Amino acid sequence: MTHVTYSTGSDASEGGRRRLTGERPMQGVTPDSLLALHAAGYAAVLERLGAGPMIDVGCGQGFESARFVTDDRPVVGVDYSAEATSFARAHFGESGLRVARMNALSLGLATGSFRWACSSHLIEHFERPAGHVAELARVLADDGTAYFLTPNAPADFENPFHIKLFEPDELEALLRRFFSEVTVQGLDAVPHVKADFTARRERAQKVLALDVFDLRHRIPRSWYIGAYTRLLPVAYRILARSDAGGATGIDASDFFVTDDLDRTTMVLFATASRPRRAG
Repeated sequence: MTHVTYSTGSDASEGGRRRLTGERPMQGVTPDSLLALHAAGYAAVLERLGAGPMIDVGCGQGFESARFVTDDRPVVGVDYSAEATSFARAHFGESGLRVARMNALSLGLATGSFRWACSSHLIEHFERPAGHVAELARVLADDGTAYFLTPNAPADFENPFHIKLFEPDELEALLRRFFSEVTVQGLDAVPHVKADFTARRERAQKVLALDVFDLRHRIPRSWYIGAYTRLLPVAYRILARSDAGGATGIDASDFFVTDDLDRTTMVLFATASRPRRAG
């Protein structure tokens, strides 16, 4: 089965070691605040689910997807990465999570197969995100609901893997092309956690300021991604060595869903229901 080629990083193993790219959260390596942000998004989805089959597209290592599994809610996690799907299958297969490697733009799944779908921090990686939304709408049942989490464009920090960022109105307009009912809310953090993100951003901006000729935006994107992937672990060790492994105490309870959106709202949280059928 062909896998999708996103304009993102890979977490392919080097010598049997999982390699941090900056795009795939890794427990014990990724800063606590980023892991907590992802976990909070999944928690917001989880509390809105009922019975029925579910698909989590871009499941990564599966540690969040496995939380969705219940006796009356079978879950399929899909991802483009062979390393990630192998890890997810090995560690969470026994808990009931079914895992497949496939193309998120052309899912090898029957139309109307699922009651629920989740797309967490994935839609921003596509040059043509409408294809991803259309495919989720296709595999959902007529009464199905999809949840999308993606950075709020004004609040996102420079990331070469993020191809298309959305403001609330833009995301709503895209989703309404494929769903009859759409609500866009925000996922935000308590003040001390937003301060943590701000502090890390300020440290990162000091590093980016060393690129006085803006070379990272002049070289081919693939070169920038390659450099970013190699330098990020070094930057984490130097600038954020105390931010991972639970040292900060930041967890998913520090985040909340809100209807009050502004330019500082960290993440957009969209609910899209009743997929539109062509013809």
